[in-house]
Amino acid sequence: MSIVSRILRAASAFAVVAVLVGCAHPINVGTDTSPPRVEANLIQKKVAYTMTDAQRALQAVTPGGGGDRISYYPYRDLEKSIRDALRSVYQDVVVLKSTADTAAVQASGASLVFTPEIKTDSGSPSPFTWPPTYFTTEVSCVVTDPAGAEITRVKASGRGEAEFSEFKGEFGLSAKRAATKVATELSSEITRNEKLR
Repeated sequence: MSIVSRILRAASAFAVVAVLVGCAHPINVGTDTSPPRVEANLIQKKVAYTMTDAQRALQAVTPGGGGDRISYYPYRDLEKSIRDALRSVYQDVVVLKSTADTAAVQASGASLVFTPEIKTDSGSPSPFTWPPTYFTTEVSCVVTDPAGAEITRVKASGRGEAEFSEFKGEFGLSAKRAATKVATELSSEITRNEKLR
């Protein structure tokens, strides 16, 4: 085998390794578990939350285990958790594309508008497996009236953990546990805030 051939084979092997190492494993960070909705306890208001298509399309990449990374869509995946948290407190919940469109806000009939910002992080001490064994999620909402004036802010955070033996094909388990905690805490924070009654 010639030197050129060996160099080409070595370069090809390095390229394959670089591609494999550079990949991020896709997971879903949302959860199907939602805070309880008790009709008798609901605040008789219609509220809205904002989420744009650009936010839904925003991909995040954070650390997994074994030096790998994971990828997901935090706004798209966690939208249900945010909506469920609001639905556990209020009678009616709608979604708006933006607070900038005051005509749409007014037309929605919402008395409060929640604009969420989502932050996430993840990781794993495992040198051999890629799924994250811990995942943190923080949802901060600026709450405005229909005219756009800020009323208050609420924040909820959750940390989910999962061991390798628990994954059973659900590689985003720690993220789902974090989402469940965030939805529950967001519901509680809204309920406790007198300005949001």
